[in-house]
Amino acid sequence: MATSSNNPGLGPRYGLGRAGASGAAQPSFNTPAAAFSSTAKTQQRLEAERLERDRKAREDRERMEQVGQNSLAELSEEQREEITEAFNLFDLDKDQYIDYHELKVAMKALGFDLPKQEIVSILNTHGIQATNAPNQPQPTGSKAKQAAQQAYQAPPRLLLPFHTFQTLMASRILSRDPTEEIIRAFDLFDEGGKGKITLQDLRRVARELGEGLQEDELVAMIEEFDMDADGAISREEFINICLG
Repeated sequence: MATSSNNPGLGPRYGLGRAGASGAAQPSFNTPAAAFSSTAKTQQRLEAERLERDRKAREDRERMEQVGQNSLAELSEEQREEITEAFNLFDLDKDQYIDYHELKVAMKALGFDLPKQEIVSILNTHGIQATNAPNQPQPTGSKAKQAAQQAYQAPPRLLLPFHTFQTLMASRILSRDPTEEIIRAFDLFDEGGKGKITLQDLRRVARELGEGLQEDELVAMIEEFDMDADGAISREEFINICLG
């Protein structure tokens, strides 16, 4: 009968009892508490960054609104009325708020034809989220499609209130080059983009404005400011007239 001394030792075979085996480095694992602590710190950092961004955005918005209020006070009564008329014209539902499309055309009416990115930036900075969003359609189709539709949330619809539109437009009007304003007025006279204001243009504008000017008065206006004697007022001549 074999004795235990004849059996191979379990220790050497399975690495038990080897020198230094008991002191060998064991693999380390993050405990749930450590993982939770790391996640919590990340969330705190992200929240702190978000709050800081919100604070800076709020300060920038308040500063710009204050500048706009000061600019509004510097406008003439006619300019303030022009801003109000542009807003009211495109505030289609008359709720004292305008959305992206209404803002774009209202600004264009005032002479500011901005690209989409700038309009979106204005709304992101100064707009408020619409509270009367239309009811979302009920999901239909397969369960997977229903779940996807329910999970999807449309981006918030931003609106610009009237008082903010006023202050923003006031700042832009005051910072506009006067020559640009003159050219815009010239284009209103120059039907068809000829580059000149003719006697026919003066007749049309006088008729639209309800001015009872006689033909000889219109001819005299052309002759007085027509420096190159071509029977019309060029853009350069019109700018010189307006700038004095």
